Amino acid sequence: MWNDTNRELNDKLKIKMYKVFFQILAIALLITSGCGNCGSKGATNDNTKVKTTQVLTLGSFHFDFPNLDVVQTAEEDRIDVLLPEYQKEIELIVEKLSVFQPTIVVIELRAEYQSIIDSLYNEYLSGNYSLARREAMQIGFRIAKSMGLQKLYCADEWGDFTENIISLLDNEESEEYLAFVKSFETNADLTKEFHREHIFKTKGILAELIQINDEENIKKDLGDYLIGIFKYEYAPHDFTGVDFQTGRWFNRNLRIFRNIQRIEADPSDRILVIFGSAHLNILNWLFDCSPEYTLVKTNDFLKK
Repeated sequence: MWNDTNRELNDKLKIKMYKVFFQILAIALLITSGCGNCGSKGATNDNTKVKTTQVLTLGSFHFDFPNLDVVQTAEEDRIDVLLPEYQKEIELIVEKLSVFQPTIVVIELRAEYQSIIDSLYNEYLSGNYSLARREAMQIGFRIAKSMGLQKLYCADEWGDFTENIISLLDNEESEEYLAFVKSFETNADLTKEFHREHIFKTKGILAELIQINDEENIKKDLGDYLIGIFKYEYAPHDFTGVDFQTGRWFNRNLRIFRNIQRIEADPSDRILVIFGSAHLNILNWLFDCSPEYTLVKTNDFLKK
């Protein structure tokens, strides 16, 4: 009885939501029908260009190799970015990116660490901090200092899971949880088969960055999140894997994008975003679609 009532309420709610949606859509169509130049990014109905903020996204491997991602790097395959040969290469990369002349630098650390980053950066400006291995410091701190910037912005965030995934992850002794973990480990191996090989050890950091910031490679990277655990079902035709990846990856990157939107910027600003390369498969798409930003090509700078 309760299930029938609950289903009926859900159906009524869906109908109401659809009605509201179509009302909004109708209003939008009425507004846009009188705007002959609407629909193209950067245009208005008086034929003037809407100025947007330029964004350069630098996708990177993690210089400190924390191995928190599904695809991990074995110790023998890592490099020490503090060695002189790599330090010289990082300085060259910073020099290339400086041509963009960023006025805002965004790094992959959560907002809760902003005060710590502020303190470390101030120490670095004073000559009292030796840069840690993280790309946020090795590239971010260096280029912010070279541009005379007073701070960097932390924009990383975790995603939010649906209730069914929260319940799943909270019940570690359940049969469903154990099956999920086993499948996650199996699917991690599957993902590795499709993952591109790193070349930083054989060809250097710059070559690696050029490879992972290639537009076609960024597009292919999203495919890693559409196989493996994404397709996992505990019961036939459920959406366990989809719901998990929605929170873990898609929702997370939308929140990161929102954090970047919160940074006060105007069309005269130029934003450099330094994040793990996998994030670009969503972030770049969001920047490219947004009417507020113009995404520039990273490799136009790295290849010069």
